Amino acid sequence: MNGHDKEELELDLFIELVKRYFDYDFNEYRRASIKRRIQQLVVQNNLEHICELIPRVLYQEGFRDSLLQCVSVTVTEMFRDPWVFLTLRKEVMPALTILPKIHIWHAGCATGEEVYSMAILLKECGLLDHTTIHATDFNEASLDIARRGEYPLENIKQHTKNYIAAGGTSSFADYYSVKGKLAVLDPTLRKNITFYRHDLAKDASFGKMNMIICRNVLIYFHKDLQDRVFELFNTSLTTNSFLVLGDKESTEFSALADIFTNISTSSKIYRRT
Repeated sequence: MNGHDKEELELDLFIELVKRYFDYDFNEYRRASIKRRIQQLVVQNNLEHICELIPRVLYQEGFRDSLLQCVSVTVTEMFRDPWVFLTLRKEVMPALTILPKIHIWHAGCATGEEVYSMAILLKECGLLDHTTIHATDFNEASLDIARRGEYPLENIKQHTKNYIAAGGTSSFADYYSVKGKLAVLDPTLRKNITFYRHDLAKDASFGKMNMIICRNVLIYFHKDLQDRVFELFNTSLTTNSFLVLGDKESTEFSALADIFTNISTSSKIYRRT
């Protein structure tokens, strides 16, 4: 058995152990992506081989959090891809104004910056007070950051630039205060947001939603898992509701392609017809 085959066997053993011990199944993630992230974990722990992570799973307290932090995608920012939020402001918010109550599910919310961005957008459109946002991720450490709503002050310049490009109607400085090296978001933005731990690979939805946002998550899944998630979203959306995906994601090749109408190709915003 050559070195490559041994490494693939080690990866299989590690994934199976994680499934049995932590109840996280990474078999349906894209192989190259999950392998790359686990290899990063090997380097972070000053190890040489994937198999050396096995005792960490079995005996090291807190290793699950380290694993999930490495495997999950936490790269995000306020008003990331501002043209998406600009399209939401112009095309989607007017359609939501007729609803007496709005329910939004932000799936795979990571550390929460885009959830708070949506709250700001809703606030500026006069919709936040009658909106409930269900924000979910499978990484509890990321959710803890999201619940606090505290982010590095050094990122504020980029966040402000994004906010302006997204059509912000106020001053972004109105939405945070400074605490040392942190920008603390206005607590009133959190009043209608609930953060939950949720695994898209196996968990159910929260009921009927008027909009689901799941950006840059599905690209890490195999097609079978993507299709199951699309079915989950389909059953979770009301008629004439909205689905917002990442820029490299699409419903086009899913079994439900005919159900979703693309209202903005550049922003990957769909309406469930």
